[in-house]
Amino acid sequence: MEAKPVVIGVAGGSGSGKTSVTKAICDRFQNRTVLMIEQDSYYKDQSTVAYEERLQTNYDHPLAFDHDLLIEHILTLLKYKPIEKPVYDYTMHTRSDKVVHVEPKDVIILEGILILEDERLRDLMDIKLFVDTDADIRIIRRMLRDIEERDRTIQSVIDQYVNVVRPMHNQFIEPTKRYADVIIPEGGQNHVAIDLMVTKIQTILEQKTFL
Repeated sequence: MEAKPVVIGVAGGSGSGKTSVTKAICDRFQNRTVLMIEQDSYYKDQSTVAYEERLQTNYDHPLAFDHDLLIEHILTLLKYKPIEKPVYDYTMHTRSDKVVHVEPKDVIILEGILILEDERLRDLMDIKLFVDTDADIRIIRRMLRDIEERDRTIQSVIDQYVNVVRPMHNQFIEPTKRYADVIIPEGGQNHVAIDLMVTKIQTILEQKTFL
């Protein structure tokens, strides 16, 4: 049997520190090839929808994601074949015409708020992580990101958090914690948890090498 890449799912609420955990793991595997796939790249194409309707998109709902395409791409990477990853345009609220060529790697990290929500995705993962961070920290991080990177106003971020992000988190994201193999409090600052994950990933890599 041929060895396959290790697939790790990193879930958690918006602003929880998922990216910090992912980068910390990647930094520890500089001698191996590691690939990060962001769930945010797989928001559904809305080019056939009027712009005014796109403005109402609920990006924190499971139906916002094109998981069929994401699963297809993961299965392709598991065969050590490249993919063309989509690029989402947040200014136009739809998928852009650009793609990113992605070569397969030994370790694939799937990162996103609802990466554990779809059973089909969970079944592809060797390790499932949930980054658990207090809500007040998450909203501050999200506010800074949306203002600096997405040209949002403070009021619009607050309104979206109260009306969409918080209820969606409670309804869809928080419940996926039960699917996690490991829950990591405080994200990338939890060095003990990251050390344990790195050791586990190394063990799986070694086992797959000798299959």
